[in-house]
Amino acid sequence: MPHPKHRFSQTRTAKRRTHDSLEKAQLTTCSNCGAPVMYHHVCPECG
Repeated sequence: MPHPKHRFSQTRTAKRRTHDSLEKAQLTTCSNCGAPVMYHHVCPECG
């Protein structure tokens, strides 16, 4: 199995990983009870 000949710098690694962070969940309010709900999901409060 091949191994890298040289180590990648921290800057180069960080540039590659800039898009790996988690995004906040998109929330909306339930039209029935007003509780925060994720898009396209059933309301956990009123169902």
